Amino acid sequence: MDALSDLLEPYSDAIGKVAGTITTLQFLSGAALINDIRKKGCSDVYPVGPFLGGIVLCVLSIKLGMIMGDQTMLKVNVIGFAISSIYMVGFYYYASSENKTKLWSKIGYVTLFLLACIAYANFEDPAQIEFRLGMLITSILIWLVGSPLLAIPKIIEKKCTEGMPFPIIFAGQLVSTAWMLYAISIRNNVMVFQNLFLWILGAVQLSMFALYPNTPAPKSPAAKKAGKKDSKKDK
Repeated sequence: MDALSDLLEPYSDAIGKVAGTITTLQFLSGAALINDIRKKGCSDVYPVGPFLGGIVLCVLSIKLGMIMGDQTMLKVNVIGFAISSIYMVGFYYYASSENKTKLWSKIGYVTLFLLACIAYANFEDPAQIEFRLGMLITSILIWLVGSPLLAIPKIIEKKCTEGMPFPIIFAGQLVSTAWMLYAISIRNNVMVFQNLFLWILGAVQLSMFALYPNTPAPKSPAAKKAGKKDSKKDK
């Protein structure tokens, strides 16, 4: 690790800029989902977690960037916070009246959580908070990135990756790779662990695309007959 850090250290600024650019482009991937919501005219069938989670991650990362004095991290996450906030406004706009009440409740919980984290970061020992805040961010990232892994048993059963968002997963893999290289170059072990773990989660998901097609295999005549018989029995 030290040898790789020595090799990358002279290029840390350039690596940070590349990582920031890729991350900003990844933030824009949510525009496709907002566009789908716009076409449907309603956001109720979509989970709000990715949008609220994006806001939480950006706010905590801004605080961590301030503690570390890392301008690259600050700039990227300020942009990410602005984009995620716009997505959240769009999501709320297309929500039904009933769901808007639930959204306000979730926004309230998220706001209280962020206020508690920021207050804790302001009073905690600076020698401790960088590691602890980094671990908190890592935990939230693992939850957001790793949640699609819950669908892997079903994917293996169907032998098809239909429904898995390849562009988003692939973009996430590029982001984790870029930030891991940046972390190595500045010798930040917390960021290295964080992005290495995310890289492994992404690799597991991408391996599904190598093993299985994106569309289900056509049913054989025998399977179709069996399906018709089952449907008749149900009737």
